[in-house]
Amino acid sequence: MGATKINTVTGPILPEELGVTLVHEHLFFGYPGWEGDQTVAPFDRQTIVNNGVALLRQLKDLGLRTYVDATAVDCGRNVEVLKEISEKSQVNIVCSTGYYYEGEGAPTYWKFRSSLGDVREELYELFMKEVTLGIQRSGIRAGVIKVGTSKGQITDYEKLMLNAAARVQKETDVPIITHTQEGTMGPEQAEFLITAGANPKRIQIGHMSDNLDLAYQIKTLGHGVYVSWDRMGLEVLAGCPRDADRYSVMLDLISKGYGDRLMISHDSICTWLGRPIKLPDAALQFVANWNPTHLFKNIIPALKKGGASDEQIKTIIEDNPRRLFVGE
Repeated sequence: MGATKINTVTGPILPEELGVTLVHEHLFFGYPGWEGDQTVAPFDRQTIVNNGVALLRQLKDLGLRTYVDATAVDCGRNVEVLKEISEKSQVNIVCSTGYYYEGEGAPTYWKFRSSLGDVREELYELFMKEVTLGIQRSGIRAGVIKVGTSKGQITDYEKLMLNAAARVQKETDVPIITHTQEGTMGPEQAEFLITAGANPKRIQIGHMSDNLDLAYQIKTLGHGVYVSWDRMGLEVLAGCPRDADRYSVMLDLISKGYGDRLMISHDSICTWLGRPIKLPDAALQFVANWNPTHLFKNIIPALKKGGASDEQIKTIIEDNPRRLFVGE
């Protein structure tokens, strides 16, 4: 068997080429329905590319080498644009296949098809082709499978997606990354995916930074999966804790020996698709650090101040993403 190769939007790379990696971000994102508003707010490719290149060049200067774009099929994913941004910024971009969780995704198409028959093979076919052959006619292959679940439950629709993801993961070794809603269902996601056949060493349970209950963290980690604290910088809004309260729990996990299963990211959105997002002035303070530079400018210094070593931080931001992709 040959060496593991990782799909990026510009072609396969070796694991050692990943370097420092942000594991859950969005260069552009739109809630399903944004595309119907394009008469007023058209898809502005040049602005999206310019914004993305500027951000990734800034991150590259800070030490970043790879950016995992977690935008699902139904949220405006456009791999040709991602490729252009990667080529111009010289930062690796890994794109996703898979669907967003039911409440904020676009479930109607697959629900309708489910009313006509069993869609499990169809979803498997879609995810498999996007991982092994390429997305649409681009030839660009997805490097991760993105799935999500609702607050406090995994709906029947979401179970279809998780089952397809687990099946494709088992057959291709491409990792699964997840969305959890408001700090719930991390352990349940892990158990469901593993029971469905996925390799726990290639599962990353996302948005774990939204739940500061140490028991919840340890229960999730008990399944042998990776956990991603990937909404850093997003505070108070959408049920998120403050970073100041997150750091102590992160440091506690590191001190308990879980640093080799922890990753950090922001779930940030560089460009919103559709009309601009205008937050009330009172809310702006809660997104002041919701930017991928936050890792380098604030999070790493805070963790060091709390006692984390350079080696432990390297494990979290560089070694663990590589180990997720190779299944270590």
